[in-house]
Amino acid sequence: MNIPAELKYTKDHEWVSIDGDVATIGITDFAQSELGDIVYVEVETVDETLEAEEIFGTVEAVKTVSDLFLPLSGEIIEFNEGLEDAPETVNSDPYGEGWMIKVKCSDLSQAEGLMSADDYKALIGA
Repeated sequence: MNIPAELKYTKDHEWVSIDGDVATIGITDFAQSELGDIVYVEVETVDETLEAEEIFGTVEAVKTVSDLFLPLSGEIIEFNEGLEDAPETVNSDPYGEGWMIKVKCSDLSQAEGLMSADDYKALIGA
């Protein structure tokens, strides 16, 4: 199971990479493996400002649809449009080309509440 140490994680299996006040967010390797083959990623919240824990989109796999929860409050400034034509990229490269959104964070102190890689490993029993 790939769990990069430099990222932060949520109990909802999203990963977060913060650069300045912009967070890049996707789902973890564990999440994509549990979901199976991803066939669609829907994010209709670009240019909207949401609070942490609000739903920012959904990911659809062959067997299920799962909500995506925003880890940090802020404005969703970008959706990875490459996922429209190749949603399976989330399966093959969840921490790279399979990223989902970028958020301009309104409260970076919320990042302190995210899990470290070790905490996330403990959560999933890795």
